[in-house]
Amino acid sequence: MPDTGDTAWMLASSALVLLMTPGLAFFYGGMVRSKSVLNMMMMSVSSLGLVGVLWVLYGYSVAFGNDVGGGLLGNPAQFAGLQGLFGGTYLATDGGPAVDIPLVGTIPATVFAAFQAMFAIITVALISGAAADRLRFGPWLVFAGLWATIVYFPVAHWVFSFDGGTAETGGWIANSLKAVDFAGGTAVHINAGAAALALCLVLGKRRGWPKEPMRPHNLTLVMLGAGLLWFGWFGFNAGSAVGSNGVAGITFVNTLVATSAAMLAWLLVERLRDGKPTSLGAASGVVAGLVAITPSCSAVSPLGAIALGAIAGVVCALAVGLKYRLGFDDSLDVVGVHLVGGLVGTILVGFFATSSAPAGVDGLFYGGGLDQLWRQAVGGFAVLAFSFVVSLVIAYVVKAVFGLRVSPEAEVQGIDESEHAETGYDFAGLRGGGGLGTPRPDAAPGSDTTGVHATAGKEG
Repeated sequence: MPDTGDTAWMLASSALVLLMTPGLAFFYGGMVRSKSVLNMMMMSVSSLGLVGVLWVLYGYSVAFGNDVGGGLLGNPAQFAGLQGLFGGTYLATDGGPAVDIPLVGTIPATVFAAFQAMFAIITVALISGAAADRLRFGPWLVFAGLWATIVYFPVAHWVFSFDGGTAETGGWIANSLKAVDFAGGTAVHINAGAAALALCLVLGKRRGWPKEPMRPHNLTLVMLGAGLLWFGWFGFNAGSAVGSNGVAGITFVNTLVATSAAMLAWLLVERLRDGKPTSLGAASGVVAGLVAITPSCSAVSPLGAIALGAIAGVVCALAVGLKYRLGFDDSLDVVGVHLVGGLVGTILVGFFATSSAPAGVDGLFYGGGLDQLWRQAVGGFAVLAFSFVVSLVIAYVVKAVFGLRVSPEAEVQGIDESEHAETGYDFAGLRGGGGLGTPRPDAAPGSDTTGVHATAGKEG
């Protein structure tokens, strides 16, 4: 019989995680140049439609079906179309029997499937930030569908499908390796970050990068997006308790304080390195902290969460500048924030985990030795390697069959116009009147086009 309190919390958590994808659209949309904002937001929003359908058709079954491949894959036919997850007496009638429906723990199986669908959706959307300004929309949908099918659904099985260690239904990272990943540091963030690196390498650099300034065109949207992500992330992490309970409580608190510490740490790095703390730095620090606490929120104490968040804020703030040194054009720093932040949060479990937290394991700093550390490292780097290699293959195949980039002319004009026949802002009625659409006389050529973490660009 389902628990009504747990079910209500999980329905709310599912809605919170869904809100994260529009939040990501605002976050990414504000970080690109004004001529690319709609395309950037469309790549996030399109993930809702595409992945939502694939999840019901076979994605949930691949992720959570009985294992058919040594912990690598769930049975794709077992829950195809979500068969077997619904049925029975939904409402008691005439004083009849209590509700009799399939359950996952204490919640209806359909609610669990809906909650996990939101994870699949935002993971795909995260990748798009690395391809801003130059990726055609149609090939993006092809890449996203193939990636979700070949990479995300199996990796979700590895990490999230836990059966108590019998390995009859569960994935190898959760059951055999016993690495801790409470809410998706590996399956979501390392996975998406590695795919983003592969995709931007295949796409190549934006025209003019890194010599031309490509600063964010609307930091108000960025801050709004970061706020929505933080709000929705409480459903992401605390909802992964799959119930309204003490586990949800501690993961909620850890999510709050780790994110707060990461934001402050990022701002401190900016102040020391560049002389000024920025709103973009604050927003980026928020996301870095959220990413890092995702795998570890059930394994650390609140003080451990603060330390972990602070470390993630510093490391990610420094990591975003690596693209200038290494020469890959990760437009919106998906690699520096999600791949690096996911690795930091996953590996630091091996240091900061305490058996007093719900995960019940001790890391190096709590007398656990290296046992949990090597498990975390193997899990994190296995997902990184698998995602990067397979994503690289998918990107090359899509490039060969469909092409990936817009034409040079379309890239200069703006991808919004070429791909969607729309623009994010219409200043036609203001030009000539000295209004908002008229560039300042002292504005440098191209100053109305923008890009990300400009201060980090000074390092390159």
